[in-house]
Amino acid sequence: MSGTQTVHLRVNDSATGRPTAVRLRVVGPGGEYIAPLGRVVDFPTGRNEEVSDHAYLGGQKFCFIDGSCEVILPTGVPLEIELSKGIEYEPVRQTVTLNPGQMALRLTISRWFDRHSEGWLSADTRCHFLTPHSALLEAAAEDLDFVHLLATETEYPSNDGHLYRMIPNMPAFSGQCPALEKDGRAVVVNTFNKHPALGRLGLLNSHRPVHPLSFGGDEQTDDWSLCDWCNQCHRKGGLTVWADAFRMEMGIPGGESLVAAILGKIDAFEIDAGERATPLLPHWYQLLNAGIRLPLVGCSGKDSNRSVLGAMRLYTQTEPDKITLADWVERTRQGRTFVSNGPLLELTVNGNGSGETVHLGEVEVQAKARSLNPHDRLEIIINGSVVAEASPSGTPYESCIETNLKIPDGGWLAARCVGSAKSAIYPMLATFAHTSPVWIEIEGRPTRAVPAAVRSLMGLLKNVREWIETQGHFALPKRQAQMLERCDEATQILESR
Repeated sequence: MSGTQTVHLRVNDSATGRPTAVRLRVVGPGGEYIAPLGRVVDFPTGRNEEVSDHAYLGGQKFCFIDGSCEVILPTGVPLEIELSKGIEYEPVRQTVTLNPGQMALRLTISRWFDRHSEGWLSADTRCHFLTPHSALLEAAAEDLDFVHLLATETEYPSNDGHLYRMIPNMPAFSGQCPALEKDGRAVVVNTFNKHPALGRLGLLNSHRPVHPLSFGGDEQTDDWSLCDWCNQCHRKGGLTVWADAFRMEMGIPGGESLVAAILGKIDAFEIDAGERATPLLPHWYQLLNAGIRLPLVGCSGKDSNRSVLGAMRLYTQTEPDKITLADWVERTRQGRTFVSNGPLLELTVNGNGSGETVHLGEVEVQAKARSLNPHDRLEIIINGSVVAEASPSGTPYESCIETNLKIPDGGWLAARCVGSAKSAIYPMLATFAHTSPVWIEIEGRPTRAVPAAVRSLMGLLKNVREWIETQGHFALPKRQAQMLERCDEATQILESR
């Protein structure tokens, strides 16, 4: 005879024996989702709709717990329990049947790999609308060291019929310090600055907010610029990230973000977990081939309960004894990074890692990819072209490449891991990981830009210039002239390569 009872559910880390935060799903015998006490079964999934401690992924509901919870469960019937904790823990899928009077349920989750012990820090460089407390809980449940929660202007429709402009989390701005931290994990609040046509920037680690958070559109003039934002952020010790790059729905392809990147005002190029109408990598490769050095960062871009933190994440290599936010910022700026939604990458070129420079035209390359989820192949990319690849074997899946390559004219080299299978942890994404480049410079021989890449970027700059001249709304002619001068300066830089 079955009934229901309140059960104390606890999840321990197998290595420590202590409770650990996880993403949890409990399903009853009829396929119904059972939420713990203090959670709700039904929750909104729209943008900026109560973005908190639950998630809706692949048609399934989950919640985040700090290692334990109370949940009312039926007895005498099979229950399906799912646990996950980012990409370095093995997910748990378990069927349990509770006996009458059983008041506790103990589960265990285990690491299959530990990059943190090697000095690698994991981060999500952009999310919105969570509270710092919710972000910290989810960071622990998804095994992230840092979460960058970016305050941004958004419109909120009120019941009184008025559309209000809101800036969630602005009072929690923390700049170069954690807004909240616990057990070595931290949430840092900075800003996401945007223009409806010219582009979007994540401004991280700025010791004060960079205002205005937006300009342009129907109600504002265009008398500001993304270059101004970058300059202010750098003066305040910050890291500038090109966000939502080359999304057709975001305005002019490239926009003023392209101008700022060519002028050296942008520090990193973002890959997020959102769906795209067109691939992003060809645009990034084109920038690299034109001599614009932009390392990668990774983020979920989470702004609703339809995503989770770390769905695309950044790994940054730091010194094992210098694991601090400040060191993370500088190492990320240097490009000691890879992004991933599952595979864990390693790359060395003559013993040098991502972000470093090699001064030889013949190099020894070692690359490795490990993943719990199947991946199709590991690839070595030189100046945008695949020059070597390897298929995985074993469980966990592992691919290795060891080869000598000639790069007589210099350029860049990176490792990429791709797969058609979608992860059980992140069911909305095909398997993917990519390192930032290792730069190849041949002494006495300047690295030449790829002419086709330069021509394409010149065309994009021309479009930006035309928008400024014909569509921009400037109350101050001087501001329009300054923006056009920056376009011309960027064009001259490309022409010289």
